[in-house]
Formats: sequence, C-alpha cells, structure tokens
Amino acid sequence: MTSITAFFEDRIVARGERGAVTRAIEEGYAPADHVRIRVYEDATGRVVDLDYWDAAPPASAPPPPEKRGRGRPRLGVTPREVTLLPRHWDWLGVQPGGASAALRRLVEAAAKAPAGDAAAIRARRDAAYRFMSDHCGDRPGYEEALRALYRGDDARLAELTAAWPEDVRAYLGALLAG
Repeated sequence: MTSITAFFEDRIVARGERGAVTRAIEEGYAPADHVRIRVYEDATGRVVDLDYWDAAPPASAPPPPEKRGRGRPRLGVTPREVTLLPRHWDWLGVQPGGASAALRRLVEAAAKAPAGDAAAIRARRDAAYRFMSDHCGDRPGYEEALRALYRGDDARLAELTAAWPEDVRAYLGALLAG
C-alpha cells in the first residue's frame, strides 16, 4: 500500500493511505482550497493527483468481480511476465526449488541489501529532488541546496534549509531517510 503526504501550503495536513488522505482533505478543506493542496508519494517524492469526488465507492456499488487466473490468489500470488534470455532460464531451471523460488530468493536478498547501497541512496536523493523541485523552488538557497543534496553534503543541506518551514524540512528529512 502506498503512503502519501498532503501539504496545505507549507503545513502537512494528512498522511497515510490514499483513500484516508483524500477523505481527510474532503472533510477538512473547502473544495476551493483543494487546488492549493499538494500531495506527494512518500516512497518517490512524486506528485500525486487525488480524485476528491471518488474517495470512497458508493455504499450500493456491487463488489468488483473476482478475477480467476493463474497463480495462487488466495496466497497473494498473482501472475506477472518476466522476460529473460535463454541462458537465464537455463540457470534458473537448475536452482533448488525451480525458477520461481530462485527469483523470490534473489528479490528478497536485493530488498534486504544494506541501506547504504548506492542504488538506495540514489533513489532517496531522487525522491527528495522531486519534492524539492515541486515544492521548494522559490525558497532561499534552493539551487545550492540541490547541489548539496547530490554531493551528499548533509550538513550543508541542513544549513541551507534551516530557514524553510518546519514541515517542509521534516518531510525532506523523511524522504532522505527512506
């Protein structure tokens, strides 16, 4: 489930799952204020558009039809397509438990990689950049703060953003922490 954070100007007004955040905004703000609310995906820093008219399905709406397909849906297993070269399939085929088990082990090992991993650091910086470029572009020290962000100079970044609103700094810190 994707977590999101909503800002009204420079103040965090809601956090959590998409439906809950949408309902909180609908209940707490007039429709005219909805355009002044910016919502960001916590994992990526990307802007999220909310549909304030469809926050919750009508009570009389029938449940969606159950899909039947391959996999083990009761266990949460859904089929996906993976494209590999023949030599990859050959290697996977001789692994203990077969191709699916080997792929699961590889994914689990990659997900448990240390937080200091270069790809994880880059992803956190990119998320912070997306948020900063959308929300902080007119703030004092913005361009130098971006340079500090990509140099990995946390002390300089903190110094340059010290005058920014507290919620903006806190969210930026949360994005960088992962």
